[in-house]
Amino acid sequence: MRAVVYERYGGPDVLHIEEVEKPLPRDDEVLVRIYAVAVTRADCATRQANRNSGRGFELVSRAIFGLRRPRQPILGGDFSGVVEAVGPAVKEFAAGDEVFGSTGIRFGAYADFISRPESSRITRKPKSLSHVEAAGITDGGLYALSPLRAGNVKNGDSVLVYGASGAIGTAGVQLAKYFGAHVTAVTSTKNLELVKSLGADHVIDYTKEDFTKNGQSYDVIFDAVGKHSFVRSRDSLKPGGRFLPTDGFDNFLRVFTTRFQDKKVIFPAGAVTKREVVFLKELIEAGRYRVVIDRTYALEDVVEAHRYVDTEQKVGNVILTVAG
Repeated sequence: MRAVVYERYGGPDVLHIEEVEKPLPRDDEVLVRIYAVAVTRADCATRQANRNSGRGFELVSRAIFGLRRPRQPILGGDFSGVVEAVGPAVKEFAAGDEVFGSTGIRFGAYADFISRPESSRITRKPKSLSHVEAAGITDGGLYALSPLRAGNVKNGDSVLVYGASGAIGTAGVQLAKYFGAHVTAVTSTKNLELVKSLGADHVIDYTKEDFTKNGQSYDVIFDAVGKHSFVRSRDSLKPGGRFLPTDGFDNFLRVFTTRFQDKKVIFPAGAVTKREVVFLKELIEAGRYRVVIDRTYALEDVVEAHRYVDTEQKVGNVILTVAG
């Protein structure tokens, strides 16, 4: 089968297509023919060993994914496709089922096929969505859902979403609204109408206004793009406020240093499970959540797709089409 592989860390040019062995499903596994897969911030960061997040994160990344070279040579974690075959112990799925899911940091979805345990983060695709749209559900959805839940976002909270037009940001706006929050979305001029359409109660154009200097304060600040810090945001938090980062070694360390302070940094703790994927599916089917797609690329154009995501200007999700 075809797969996009990389044998060394670096820029988009380290990616190339090779023929690799097609996986065989184990007794409890589902073999999925992949139709579409998201190109995510996590893919691009892992490809270059998270060096843009600082030396601390780079060392952690290399310890997890391979010190000198990647142990898992196939990136891609958020996919949609059709079940090709199932192991004899599988009961939930059958050949022909349309599914979507996430492999998380196990990656492996930049390929024609992937085999995943039935109990993993995979479920049936919403019938109303194409495979391209379904491949965009879990990256932003799970990366927003986990911190918002960890931060105990609830009805009546004031929540600021910084970077509200990316995959995680568009999900964060919608999920915070679902939890009953009053949402302020920070984005660029060209994306103001988009985030309003997703339910934002108030918008801030960061090219014209710095939210840390406007005198407003919030119960929760969710940095959906990993470009802000607790130090810069602290004065914009209300007493008891929570800062929810998605990147930054300094932010991670402040989880511990702010633990007994009034204003806290909170990173999600605990594993993301199949239940969260099903939860997102149910929101979509109820009309409470929609996936935003920016661009699609053919699998053969993966280098160009990574170059675009590296610009940090994508709106919603970027998707590779694999089959179909």
